[in-house]
Amino acid sequence: MRLKEKTAIITGAGNGIGKEAALTFSREGANVVVADFDEAAAGAVVAELKEKGGNAIAVKVNVADQESVNNMVAEAVSAFGTVDILINNAGVTADAMLHKLSPQEWQKVIDVNLTGVFYCTQAVIPKMVEQGKGKIIMTSSVSGIYGNVGQTNYSASKAGVVGMTKSWAKELGGQGINVNAVAPGFVETGMVAKVPEKVIEKLKTTIPVNRLGKPADIANAYLFLASDESDYVNGAVLHVDGGIMM
Repeated sequence: MRLKEKTAIITGAGNGIGKEAALTFSREGANVVVADFDEAAAGAVVAELKEKGGNAIAVKVNVADQESVNNMVAEAVSAFGTVDILINNAGVTADAMLHKLSPQEWQKVIDVNLTGVFYCTQAVIPKMVEQGKGKIIMTSSVSGIYGNVGQTNYSASKAGVVGMTKSWAKELGGQGINVNAVAPGFVETGMVAKVPEKVIEKLKTTIPVNRLGKPADIANAYLFLASDESDYVNGAVLHVDGGIMM
């Protein structure tokens, strides 16, 4: 198993890509901290993991609140003694065209998608530095690389994640900590489910592999970057988008 006895914190793990990552990591032997703002959803994922023989705990967290994040990391260390992997997967959208985008919609997305990543990463660093090894995986987006109509706030937050990835890779690489990002394309999750079917069908024609991504496609990329196989990968942004942006 590729993650045997390692402990992974996965934010936004109550559903979608985060849940799939929790299932994947558990199958590969990891202790999984299922962290989510939705406590009931996190608990349901943990129950499923344990039913399959996994080792996991559920933690309610608001990644936009530093105290909540610090408590999450403390619970992880208390339960498993270490934090080897952090997946900064939690994210929200509040789409609007620029002229209609409210300050509240701007701030909500920045608080979760950007500041939340800062809080979570800063909180795990002391333990990883002490261990001399760690894997931090960020979730960006094709919108953060190329921009997207109606997503000023989301695109800005995901572009910021790329900047933090590269900065932290330079700061922490010498201490045995790898920092990388995954940039998903359009994936079959709750976010995409809100898009009209006609739009989805037209979108598929622009993707060379002729389909939307599945949560497992992203979870498998997380797995590679979390495993020892990626020890010489640092500061990379792995596009998992079916080739939609080339």
